[in-house]
Amino acid sequence: MGRQESWNTGSIWQDSRWATCSVIDSSMTGVFPVVAALELRSVELQIPRNNKDHHTQEMGLTKLMLRRAQNFSLTLTFNRPFQPQKDHLTFVAETGPEPTELLGTRATFPLIQTRPGNVWSAADFTIDNNSLQVSIFTPASAVIGHYTLKTEISRDQGPGVTYPLGNFILLFNPWSREDDVYLPSETLLQEYVMSDYGFVYKGQENSITSRPWNYGQFEEDILDICFEILNKSLYFLKNPSKDHSQRSDVVYVCRVVSAMINSNDDSGVLQGNWGEDYSQGISPLEWNGSVAILRQWSARGGQPVKYGQCWVFAAVMCTVMRCLGVPSRVVSNFHSAHNTDGNLTIDTYYDRTAEMLPTQKPDKIWNFHVWNECWMNRKDLPPGYNGWQVLDPTPQQTSSGLFCCGPASVKAIKEGDVHLPYDTPFVYAQVNADEVIWLFEGGQVQEILAHNTSYIGKAISTKMVGSDERLDITSSYKYPEGSSEERSVFIKASRKLLEPRRDSSSLLDLLGSEGFKDKPVQLQLHLARAPMWGQDLLLTLHVQRVPDRAHSQDPIGLMVRFCAQALLHGGSTREPFWKHAVRLSMDFEKELQWPLLLPYNNYKNKLTDEKLIHVSGIAEVEETGRFILVLKDFSLEPPHLSIEVFERAEVGKALNIHITLTNTLMVALNNCTMILEGSGLINGQLTKDLGTLMAGHTIQIQLELYPIKAGPHQLQVLISSSEVKEIKGYKDIFIAAAPVS
Repeated sequence: MGRQESWNTGSIWQDSRWATCSVIDSSMTGVFPVVAALELRSVELQIPRNNKDHHTQEMGLTKLMLRRAQNFSLTLTFNRPFQPQKDHLTFVAETGPEPTELLGTRATFPLIQTRPGNVWSAADFTIDNNSLQVSIFTPASAVIGHYTLKTEISRDQGPGVTYPLGNFILLFNPWSREDDVYLPSETLLQEYVMSDYGFVYKGQENSITSRPWNYGQFEEDILDICFEILNKSLYFLKNPSKDHSQRSDVVYVCRVVSAMINSNDDSGVLQGNWGEDYSQGISPLEWNGSVAILRQWSARGGQPVKYGQCWVFAAVMCTVMRCLGVPSRVVSNFHSAHNTDGNLTIDTYYDRTAEMLPTQKPDKIWNFHVWNECWMNRKDLPPGYNGWQVLDPTPQQTSSGLFCCGPASVKAIKEGDVHLPYDTPFVYAQVNADEVIWLFEGGQVQEILAHNTSYIGKAISTKMVGSDERLDITSSYKYPEGSSEERSVFIKASRKLLEPRRDSSSLLDLLGSEGFKDKPVQLQLHLARAPMWGQDLLLTLHVQRVPDRAHSQDPIGLMVRFCAQALLHGGSTREPFWKHAVRLSMDFEKELQWPLLLPYNNYKNKLTDEKLIHVSGIAEVEETGRFILVLKDFSLEPPHLSIEVFERAEVGKALNIHITLTNTLMVALNNCTMILEGSGLINGQLTKDLGTLMAGHTIQIQLELYPIKAGPHQLQVLISSSEVKEIKGYKDIFIAAAPVS
């Protein structure tokens, strides 16, 4: 059975295969037996085999990392052959502080021949000379975490001697149908547990951009950091033993992680910043992945990393959940409501010059918002609500006193079952609230400009399985907009949320109200060409008379006033940087296209780093004095980054990477910095200063990487400058294993 080491009192020697053992407690008394007392000489933890069987080999081969509800094997070597009828082995597994069987943090189980069921057990053993191979089973209800394993050896009714066997880490097991996170598809498991890279979807509903992200959940120290996160939670600090005992419950663990990714209540991972001053940290736009964030948080003793916004919070939580064994994905919701008062309406205000006005209300509509979905059974809910659950670590509002959100069943959201935990009303409003737009003059509202029942909750997106394409999952969250099912669910949810309040609601006032929709013309704003940062922007106003005989067929006059403002991620705006007015005359059943030019000089110093613009127009019908609103939001496109690899990638072999960036803007890009990241390709990050890239010029960068891990991986590249913070690109690279010599 390979080498054996004699044990040494007070020490334990261990490498990736073997550990010699020392006596912990000896109370051997009585007559010296005819057969020598059974003594443990060594233990082989079979780390390579066990980690492979438990789908943890990507995390390394220096620690025993296991998934619950699955057997693992180890080999015990004694001073003589094991005698099942005379020798007795009892195993003890413990986790957490002050472990007890009552809390489920200590398990004691004897060696038996056949496994009894879904309980801790040591069984299916085989004897080979002085060696004993044992199969140990951890139940699906086991607490996840770091364990110590010991065994007590006794003979007949005599006293026992206890030996340490080693340590292991226990994780959730989505491959086991006994586990609450069971996902019955190997293809989905590879995507939602094993894939260490993905995409975050940002931008606008009609111009969605994908941004690569390095989850890196299998990097060497990430698993330890994930448990460090759990051990810094307020739940753990308040009652460590109770907190550990609840780590068998995936719902509990998800809520703890959701609270700990933000730092609003605790020593959480990320500090949010929705302003524009990131001088004390790193702009949320400049992160490429989770690994650097988690390592910085751990290295600084749990000091929150500066800074995050929704996509950073969600992507880091995805890393943690996949690392712990919970299938997870990142989801983007475009036009996402933040409804604080629970009335399912978001009010926005404009004046007659088309300027969007600030409001004192905390309600808002994010141009996009990003959260997580985790896959699990919900034993705490009635049947039918298993599967994907929303978890949102962005600190928007408290849940049970902490800034966390979920898990909320996606099925419950679709069906309007807002009474079910956790935080389902809040998530329901994010995808279903109505927007009411008001004309505001003289310190009070004058009229409703629009009541949008389908504006919020658009193009809900996640990465497609096995592909770099975007998958639209809106139909998982709600029935088709305008369908009878959709309105029926909305009324059902509204009654549950609003009736207990017994107060007036703009929603209840509006339901059934159609008067403000009676308009003689339709207005639309279109981009006449792709909007590039550093260039003049060209839009077109499309005006069409409504062919409705109820309206007058005489020509009508329109005074159309336009306003452009920098749009913030939270849906609010800055002061206007461009205004324009035009008078139009429209004949019956006619239409026209009116060009609008928005010069670069008007916006060049006015936008945020995300380069978002909000253009609004209000047309006043001269004959009736009524107002018609038209809106257009868009983001300016950065220069394009290209990454080329012309050779086969192999572990340990030099791989040449070619990166090209052409500055297609009308202005120079100053203080350019490039950051490269990619699990399996780079250990950590590579950073390079590029200086200034003049307008119209091209920079070509060639560098050499030495891939670390075989399999599919992704290289993420970020080039940031003073003018444009986020120029990102990626390259999928399959790395072949090194040839066996």
